[in-house]
Amino acid sequence: MQIDPSLKWLLAACIVLYIIVMYVVGYIAERKVHNAEDFLVAGRRLPLSLAWMTLLATWFGAGTMLTAADEVRSGGLQRAALDPFGAGTCLLLAGFFVAGPLWRMQLLTVPDFFRQKFGPTAELISSLILVPSYFGWIAAQFCALAEVLELFFGIPVMWGLILVAVVGTGYTLMGGMWSVTLTDAIQISLVLGGLVVLAVVVLAELGAGNASAGWNRVWQETDPQMLSLVPTSTWSELVDWLGVFAIGALGNLPGQDLMQRVFSSNSEKTAKRACLIAGVVYLTFGCIPLLLALSGNLLFPDDVDTKILPALAHAFLHPAVAVIFIVALLSAVLSTIDSAILSPASVLAQNVFPRFGQADTLKSNRLAVLLVATASLVLAYFGESAYALLEEAYLLTMVGLVVPLLMGLYSRSTKESSAIWSMLAGTVVWAIHFVLGWEVFLEGVPVVASWNLPLSLCATAIAWIVYVVDSTRTKSL
Repeated sequence: MQIDPSLKWLLAACIVLYIIVMYVVGYIAERKVHNAEDFLVAGRRLPLSLAWMTLLATWFGAGTMLTAADEVRSGGLQRAALDPFGAGTCLLLAGFFVAGPLWRMQLLTVPDFFRQKFGPTAELISSLILVPSYFGWIAAQFCALAEVLELFFGIPVMWGLILVAVVGTGYTLMGGMWSVTLTDAIQISLVLGGLVVLAVVVLAELGAGNASAGWNRVWQETDPQMLSLVPTSTWSELVDWLGVFAIGALGNLPGQDLMQRVFSSNSEKTAKRACLIAGVVYLTFGCIPLLLALSGNLLFPDDVDTKILPALAHAFLHPAVAVIFIVALLSAVLSTIDSAILSPASVLAQNVFPRFGQADTLKSNRLAVLLVATASLVLAYFGESAYALLEEAYLLTMVGLVVPLLMGLYSRSTKESSAIWSMLAGTVVWAIHFVLGWEVFLEGVPVVASWNLPLSLCATAIAWIVYVVDSTRTKSL
C-alpha cells in the first residue's frame, strides 16, 4: 500500500504528539502512586466510568482490531469465535459469576485467591502458570503494531518491535494501574469513535453514498458460508469451533488483567457492572471490524495480504481523518500492551519475588514490568502468528486455572491437594501436546484423533476430574 509522503509526515507528527500526551498522563498518574496498592489496584478507587472503560480498552486491541478482522476476511465469521465473541462472553460471565465474590475478598492478584483458598503452594503454582500465559498475548500486540509501523513507515519489524515495547512499557512504569486506567480512557474513546466513522464511510462507499445500501450489499453479496457464525456442516467442525470459543470465554476468567480491574473498583456493585457493561460494548463494537473485513472483500477482492482496517482508512477517509483513525488504531493496541504488561508483573512482584527475599515494593513492581516486557519481546521475535500467540495465551490459563478458580468459589471442598493436582493435570496435558505439536486431543493416537476433540475442552475436563477425584478421596480418608 503506497502512502502519500505528506500523509506519512502528518501521521508521524500525530503519533509523536499522541505519545507525548500519554507520557504526560502517565506523569500525572505517577503522583497518585504512594504504595504498592496504588500501583497495582489504583488504591481500589476506580468509579464505574473508569472501571468499564479500562476493562474494554484492555481487550480491545490487536486481537479485535487487526487479527480477528483479517481472520474473518479470509475465513468468514466463524473465525471470530475466539475474539470478539469468546472474549466478550468472558466479560459477561465474569460480571455474573466471578467479579462479586472476588472483590469481596479484597485481593491484589489472582494467586492471592489461591493462597487464601488453597494455600501457599497453590499460590506459587498458579503464579507460574499465570505469568508466562501473558507473554504470548503481549507478543501478539507487539507483532501487530510493528507490522502497522512497517506498513506506513517502512520500519523493519525487527526494529518496530523494540520501538513498540519501549513506548508501551514506559508509561506503565510510571503510574502503574492509575497510569493504565487514565490512558485507557483516552485510548478507548478514540478507538470507538474512529471505528464508527470508518464503518459509516466504508458502507457509504459500498452503497454509492448510502450507508444502508452498503450494509445490504455486504449481506447480499458475501458468500453465505462466510456469514455463518457457527459451523453446522460437520460435527468435527462444530466441536472445533466450540473449543476455540471456550478458550475465549473461559480462558481469561482467571486472568490477572481482568481481575485487576475488578479489584481496583470502588465497590462490589461497580466491579460487577463494569464487567457487564464492558462485555456488552465489546460484543457490540467488536462486530464493527468484522463488518469492515467483509466489506473489504467486496472493495479489495484481489488485495488479500494487506491488513484490512488500515487499508480501508487510507483508501476512503480524508487524509486528516485517516491519520486520526490510524492513531486510534495504534492507541487500541497500546492500551492492551500496557495492561497486559502490568498484570503478570503484579503477580511476579506480589506472589513470586517475596519468596526469594524481595519485598513487595514499588521498586520490585517496576522491575517486574521490565522483566515481563523483555520476555514478551523475545517471544515476539521467535513466536508464531499473532492469532496463534493469542490462542496459546488464553489456553494456558483455561486448562490450568479455570477449574480450581470456580471450584474454590462454588465448591465446599477447598483442599490444597485438589487444586494443585488439577492445575498440574491441565497444564501437563497442554504441555505434552504443545511439545509434540498436536493441535487436537491425542492427535498421535489414531483412534482418539479421529474424533477431533478440542485440546482446550479435554484438558479442562481432565483438570476437573482430577479435582473431583482428589477431593472425594480426601473426604473418604
